[in-house]
Amino acid sequence: MLPVNPESALSLVAGVVVPFLFKLAGALALWIVGGWLINFAMRILRRTLSRGSLDPTLINYVLSILGALLRVVLVVAILGFFGIETASFAALLAGAGVAIGAAWSGLLGNFAAGVFLQLLRPISVGDYIKAGGVEGTVDELGMFVTAITSVDNVRHYVGNAKLFGDNIQNFSAHPFRRVDLVAQLDNTADVPRAIDLLRKGLASVPNQAPGKAPDVEVLEFTERGPKLAVRPYAHTNHYWDVYFDTNRMIVDVLSRGGFPVPRIPVVMQQDTAPSN
Repeated sequence: MLPVNPESALSLVAGVVVPFLFKLAGALALWIVGGWLINFAMRILRRTLSRGSLDPTLINYVLSILGALLRVVLVVAILGFFGIETASFAALLAGAGVAIGAAWSGLLGNFAAGVFLQLLRPISVGDYIKAGGVEGTVDELGMFVTAITSVDNVRHYVGNAKLFGDNIQNFSAHPFRRVDLVAQLDNTADVPRAIDLLRKGLASVPNQAPGKAPDVEVLEFTERGPKLAVRPYAHTNHYWDVYFDTNRMIVDVLSRGGFPVPRIPVVMQQDTAPSN
C-alpha cells in the first residue's frame, strides 16, 4: 500500500475540494436568492396587473410563462457559475423545445388558442354560446380547454383550438335576443283577427325585454294555410321561459278563438286507365 502524502492531500483539498464547496455554497445561495427575487417580482407584477382590466386567467398565463423563463435563466446562470459551457446547454434546451413542440402540437395549439381567447375576448365566463359543436353556458376558460354546461345540465370540455377555430355565436353579447316562433293557421282562418289576438296575448307573457315590442306578421303561405311569425324579445337568462310561455299562449289563444286545426290537404287522383 502506497503511503499517503499529507502535503498532497492538503493540496488536493485546498485546490479542488474547498473551491468546489465554495462554488456549491455560492450556487445554492444563488438559487435561493434568485428564487426569492423571482417570487417577489411575480408578486409585484401580479398586483400591478390585477389593478387593470385584465382577466385573472390571462394574468395567470403571463405569470406562469414569465416565471418559467426566469427560472430557466437562473439555472443557466448557475451552470455558468460552475464553469459549464452554457451555449451547448442552450442548444440542448432548444432541441428539447422543438421535440416537445412536435410531440405536443395539439396541446400547444390549444394553449395558443386559449391565449387568443383571453386577449380577443369573444366569449367570457357566464356567456351563453354555440361553438365547437356545443351550445350552453361558459363555466370556465382554461389554459387548454373551455368548460361549457349545456341546457340539459351536462358539462362539456372543448379544446380551445377547436373552439377558437369554429364559428362562435355569443347569445349574451347583447342585452336581449329574439325568440322565433310560428303559428300555423288553416286556409279558412281569419288572419287579421288571429294577428290581433296573438298580439294581445303576448302582452301577458312575462320576462320579455322592456322597450322591445314583439312582432306578429305573416311569415309565409303553405298548402296548409298561412304561417304567422310570432317573435317576442327576451334577455338571454329568460329566453327559454319566454319561448315556452309564448308557445303555450299561442295554443291557448287560437283554441279559445275558435280557429280550426290546420289540415293537410289530400288530393285524390282518379284512375283513368281504360277498362276492358
